[in-house]
Amino acid sequence: MRKRALLAAAATLLGTLAGAPAAHAAPAHGSYGSYGQGLDHCTTVTTSDNVSDTASLACHFDVPPGTYDVTVTLGGDSAGSTAVSGETRRALLAETTTAAGQRVRRSFTVDVRDPEGEPTGPAGSPGLDLVLGGSAPRVTALRVTPARAARRLFRVGDSTVCDQPGDPYTGWGQVLPAHLKRGIAVANHADSGESTVTFLENPALFERVEAAIRPGDPVLIQLAHNDKQTDAATYRANLTTLVERVRARGGEPVLVTPVVRRWFNADGTLNNAIALLVNGLGVDHPAEIRALAATLGTPLIDLTALTRARVEELGPEASKALYLTTEKRDNTHTSVRGATEYAALVAAELRARGIVPGRLLRR
Repeated sequence: MRKRALLAAAATLLGTLAGAPAAHAAPAHGSYGSYGQGLDHCTTVTTSDNVSDTASLACHFDVPPGTYDVTVTLGGDSAGSTAVSGETRRALLAETTTAAGQRVRRSFTVDVRDPEGEPTGPAGSPGLDLVLGGSAPRVTALRVTPARAARRLFRVGDSTVCDQPGDPYTGWGQVLPAHLKRGIAVANHADSGESTVTFLENPALFERVEAAIRPGDPVLIQLAHNDKQTDAATYRANLTTLVERVRARGGEPVLVTPVVRRWFNADGTLNNAIALLVNGLGVDHPAEIRALAATLGTPLIDLTALTRARVEELGPEASKALYLTTEKRDNTHTSVRGATEYAALVAAELRARGIVPGRLLRR
């Protein structure tokens, strides 16, 4: 029964694709024009959760590092629900429903780099990888074109932000691309285990971000979780250095306070030291960031306040779903749900503070 259901799902998906015009073969390396419909770059794959199987499309484009516009036409003869992810588990397009016979076109911009995920993590595969999935994927056309003039929104951060390579771990920066339209790509250079000290010391980290910044590119900086032994003066100096070097390249630095840890007091509020990021030297990281943003005149996203409100609203039991409490006994790193909720909070702040133009943000 399960095998027949899987074959039926794959046939429906492939039947949708069969009606699409044939795509051009990938151009020779160095001459990257339009990829036409692009569906000949895709193969059908299946995933299983021990209850049901789902057919999706895995697509690969042999392109060099850079920014690329992706346009997908969703829909088919039957109703569908399609999401798009890519590279190292990045959410690129939230699940989108289509009625039977309906066609919907969506576009977004992707940052392709090497390594594709964490700067000190696995290299990943070269080129651009996309997964057209969801609960009932229906895809009519796929087009990939260079987007050399696209803006990039850079991410400087730690494991709570990064493109996590392995499920169930998910950084909020990994989900943020799904909130952006064509014309701006998230370049997530966040890396697990990094502090303000190490991000400046390791040439694979901030130096690579710095070299890629173009005038007007926003650079979101969230570093605190691993500054456990960084004194207040050094912490402020390191953040100031990051801000000044971003500005020297013409970028727009944005300071972001860290997401809270899920660590409750007996009265249902979050613990001031552990949950709210006060380190072993008594440095109150969120307070330092808020004060520094005011001093340096940079935009501030107070993600500590926003995530604290959400976690306390849910309370000790329901808030477990935002973190990996049940799966990993981990109250620091977020689940897909937590990363999705926290990315939505950041996207709302990007809009409210004019950091990203509203025309480039999805509703």
